[in-house]
Amino acid sequence: MIKHAEWLIVGHSKDFPNRIGRTVRLNDKEIAVFRTSENKLYAVENACPHPKGGPLTEAIVSGHYIYDPLRDWKIDLETGIVQDPDTGQVKTFAIREDGEEVKISL
Repeated sequence: MIKHAEWLIVGHSKDFPNRIGRTVRLNDKEIAVFRTSENKLYAVENACPHPKGGPLTEAIVSGHYIYDPLRDWKIDLETGIVQDPDTGQVKTFAIREDGEEVKISL
């Protein structure tokens, strides 16, 4: 049997402008949502994997990467993987637009 993911509405399309991170809270999770200049949405855990942490919503968006301004780490929004020479990974979440609604699956 295939279990279908539950999609939760986190806002409307206009709530997520290009190249600006937005924080959404779902249950006990804080998620950073980014829309690239190519109009693609990504959702990642809103915490830098650096030992000192820090929010990712302040990151600079370039293509499908973000640059954490506190640690100068480059993170792939598609995979959550921190790029060399640094290491680590943030959790990613499925995200989609359904009409004007933006939905995330936990």
